[in-house]
Amino acid sequence: MLTGLNHLTLAVTDLNRSVAFYQGLLQLRLDATWDSGAYLSLPGLWLCLSLDPLRQSGPAADYTHYAFTLSAVDFPPFVEHLRSAGVREWRDNRSEGASFYFLDPDGHKLEVHVGDLASRLEACRQKPYAGMKFFDDQSVEPQDLR
Repeated sequence: MLTGLNHLTLAVTDLNRSVAFYQGLLQLRLDATWDSGAYLSLPGLWLCLSLDPLRQSGPAADYTHYAFTLSAVDFPPFVEHLRSAGVREWRDNRSEGASFYFLDPDGHKLEVHVGDLASRLEACRQKPYAGMKFFDDQSVEPQDLR
């Protein structure tokens, strides 16, 4: 049985630039570096940056992104910190909770978000997405999702 998310690995084209972004701008803890990679962390998150010459810089067309938690009180100054550093925004917030969507130097889509799954589900119960179903009964089998 899975017990959690182990780590995220992001392919990067310039390791020093990416370490500066994640450590300096986003303030992740730098735990280790080597010639072609780095490990950084936050409580509950292990992030690996891996130098990849095949990586095509620029944001993907899809909605895949990585979101970091931020408190409501820290949200405005953190967003201003990112904007003053010139990070590119890739989307406006359209959901519950304050969110700021931005790109890292290689075009990975990131988000800082105030809220959690419980607050999102509560908002969805008030205004559900089209076709939304809630599974409060944890005995639901995969075939029941159809």
